[in-house]
Amino acid sequence: MSSFRIRPYFTQTVDLEIEALREQVARRINRDDARVEAKSFPGYLSLRIPEKDQHFWSPQLNLSLEPTEDGQTVINGIYGPNTNVWSMFLYSYLFVGSVGLFTGILGFVQWSLGNPAWGLWICSVMAAVAIALYILAQFGQKLAAWQTFLLHQEYEAAIGRPAEIR
Repeated sequence: MSSFRIRPYFTQTVDLEIEALREQVARRINRDDARVEAKSFPGYLSLRIPEKDQHFWSPQLNLSLEPTEDGQTVINGIYGPNTNVWSMFLYSYLFVGSVGLFTGILGFVQWSLGNPAWGLWICSVMAAVAIALYILAQFGQKLAAWQTFLLHQEYEAAIGRPAEIR
């Protein structure tokens, strides 16, 4: 399950209503010999690795369930790290992008005025940090590949159909 995406996803349509689908998946996942656990909310399911088997990069599969007019359910699944890890990366990208943007603007203004363009140096450092964050995210995704595969297997077994990850 290798991807250059930060958060792989899939979309699938199932011939069940939302409540029946939620019950089917939760029943299949939350059995006694389960390798993953499910948390069920209205219109939403979250599949996770049990806490005793989790590590920093452990993934979770978030399933958004949307009804269609003909009684089917559209499932949008997104794989990602724990919410705290995802938030850390999100805010890091936000900080690096903001600092990079503003120092890039400052550097070009300095350069156009004929002054030393030290802002461009900071912008370059921020670009390097953004690339490093992306590489770190890919590294974490590779460390979590086996658990991601396990989540995907359990999901497919609960639904009874394969799902193509993008």
